[in-house]
Amino acid sequence: MTSRIGPLLENNERYAKTFTPVPLGLPAKQTIVIGCLDHRVDPALFLGLQAGDAPVLRNAGGRVDQAMIEQIAYIAFLGRRLAGGTLTPDMSVEVAVIHHNQCGTGFLADDDFRREASKTIGIAEEALLATCVDDPYATVEVDVRRLLTSPLLPSGVSVSGHVYDVETGRVTTVVEARRPE
Repeated sequence: MTSRIGPLLENNERYAKTFTPVPLGLPAKQTIVIGCLDHRVDPALFLGLQAGDAPVLRNAGGRVDQAMIEQIAYIAFLGRRLAGGTLTPDMSVEVAVIHHNQCGTGFLADDDFRREASKTIGIAEEALLATCVDDPYATVEVDVRRLLTSPLLPSGVSVSGHVYDVETGRVTTVVEARRPE
């Protein structure tokens, strides 16, 4: 059997020839991006990010769940440590939540589809429904609110919400950056 990753490893060889390592430190763009794992939707590509610019956290639907909140809390903790223990106001970070249209998790809004998926893959229907993005403009607002109300959201962090259009490649801001109230 021929490995499917072979051509990708060849791409890596070309990449490695001009590679310059980036030291561990604060993200250059002072942004953490949350996005969907959909192979058509790579936030690093459509936002023009380079290595060292911003952590990009991805899951099904780009949804903000407890695990995502915990990852953000850890990234903020690590950032404070790398900055010597405190982050000054000019080091503040924005979390950009980005959902997209035509998300495959949208199928989970259908009860029969969700029930079949649950039985087939062994994940509870409620857990699957929590990843559903059938209306990205609505779900991104829910996820921004979820982050802003989490006690784990580090101080000084703002949150914004956006929708990526898979047909045009454009990102629309739905929720302007804001801090918890």
